[in-house]
Amino acid sequence: LITPAKRKQAVALAKEGVSVSLAHDVMQEKAADAPNILERVLGNVNPTGTTDRYQYTGTYHGVSHSHLDSVDCHIMVEGKGYNGVSMEEIKAAGGCPKGSINALKDGVVTRAILFDATRLPGKATPQGWLEPGTAIHKEDLETLEKMERVKVSAGDVILLYTGRWKRRAALGPWPNATGFAGYHADVAYFIKERGVSFIGDDGPNDVSPSGLPPSIGIPLHQLALAAMGVSIFDNLDLERVVEQARRLNRYEFLFMASPLRIDKGTGSPLNPLAIF
Repeated sequence: LITPAKRKQAVALAKEGVSVSLAHDVMQEKAADAPNILERVLGNVNPTGTTDRYQYTGTYHGVSHSHLDSVDCHIMVEGKGYNGVSMEEIKAAGGCPKGSINALKDGVVTRAILFDATRLPGKATPQGWLEPGTAIHKEDLETLEKMERVKVSAGDVILLYTGRWKRRAALGPWPNATGFAGYHADVAYFIKERGVSFIGDDGPNDVSPSGLPPSIGIPLHQLALAAMGVSIFDNLDLERVVEQARRLNRYEFLFMASPLRIDKGTGSPLNPLAIF
């Protein structure tokens, strides 16, 4: 879906020369929404330089850290991921035997469309965020296309702004069980119809509670990753990019992301960029 022509189209959007980080600061202190953190240990400090060491307690996956999921192995349905990769194959290989995060070692360079969900009538609070459990449906994205004067096409990344980090800054962290605003599972139809290459938002993407039986788990992750092969950027920080988009009244931009080269990895922390 992301062809050389698509990349050229995306690069042409870098008109202002403004670059904006799309990642949140890595969590280094435990909180209600951050059970797994990055431990940063200072190493040698001497007249010639300084070193340190980074280590995640638990995992970078989850609802705290900005990261990209690999397609084939991270999420499974009935024991199988995308392309039929099985639990047994993953265990035998000691990681993801195919479709790992290393499949994206050359990076993601394409056009991004930012959907500012706080613009939707009746969705946002007066403070400018969506409350946990607020679902964004396929028809909401179609409404936002008209409001923002954009049209999603094959190869695009779609990013959903819900104001998650703005709410956290104002009210403090909340327990993950409370839920998050995000995409409803019916957004899978939009992804398929438009040929979306990646999805992302400022939370864990799936609205929670999802309104579906608990046995289904995280339905959009299952549909996007395990069924359609569409990878997911979780827990981005879209506060600065939404400010820039509003200022310019432009919700499309060049998107660039480069995961770590980890053979057999199921994902990677990363710092994607928006370039206007």
